[in-house]
Amino acid sequence: MTGFVLTLIGNATTAPLEASHLKRVWQHLELEGEEHWLAKNEACDLSFDITQFSRGDQTAFMEIVRSRAATALCGTQIDVVCTPTRKRRKKLLVSDMDSTIIDQECIDELGAAIGLGEQICQITKAVVSGNISFSDALRQRMGLMKGMNQSLLEKIYQERITLKTGARTLVQTMAKSGAYCVLVSGGFTFFTSRIARRVGFDDHMGNELLFDEGKLSGEVKEPIFGRPEKLLALKQLCAQKTIEIAEVLAVGDGANDIDMIRGAGLGVAFHGSASLQKQASAAINHADLTALLYIQGFSKNEFVLS
Repeated sequence: MTGFVLTLIGNATTAPLEASHLKRVWQHLELEGEEHWLAKNEACDLSFDITQFSRGDQTAFMEIVRSRAATALCGTQIDVVCTPTRKRRKKLLVSDMDSTIIDQECIDELGAAIGLGEQICQITKAVVSGNISFSDALRQRMGLMKGMNQSLLEKIYQERITLKTGARTLVQTMAKSGAYCVLVSGGFTFFTSRIARRVGFDDHMGNELLFDEGKLSGEVKEPIFGRPEKLLALKQLCAQKTIEIAEVLAVGDGANDIDMIRGAGLGVAFHGSASLQKQASAAINHADLTALLYIQGFSKNEFVLS
């Protein structure tokens, strides 16, 4: 017997999830099941067993269920995710950093600090949408920032970089549950090292900036850590930790995350680009990062709040 769960996620303050929403979903699904509230007015699981679908039909079935539920909730700010119940709680979290764990794109903030914000931001947007290769874009942007003082990076980190709502709760709750949490970024280790400590990640990976007499050289250390390397890191971590792909949660927001999102047991597009959402097994478009706990079946009373 194969179990599936449909998780509905709202916001208790701005977009509360109510019994009337659940009733609408059940009517559209034309299925019978059980309800389990994970947080009052915020998240609820709708569980049901399906025996007539073969293994090959499971992905298609989940998408049908998700789509019908989303149609029922059209016009609301409620996220809908359908997942198998098997290995629901993940043992490995692999997360992007920029615009996923933090609110900013670090390289855009660097550009803004030296008056090149708009020029660099346009290149970043092209990367996120998949219109230019990450490696080419990174080299272009770093060339524009050649000569920036190293001391300015610390100033930018202290004054401009803020965490996404729920970032610490996501990582620390998963860690308490036994998961290994890794930050993987096409950004820079200068920032990933600081964010990893601040949020509670076990490890971090990114690109290393090169300096010449205390100023950016305009280059990064090769090879560049980008889209293929994120997937490779995921696979290597699974091998090192003896973790099945089905036990991996990967989350990101842009085209640079597509490979690792597709390669994970549960790949989530978090407020993601259109190109990423087409490849992800789940999408969170309204809720904060704690939604990733709800879709693993965590109740709010299990959250590590800090």
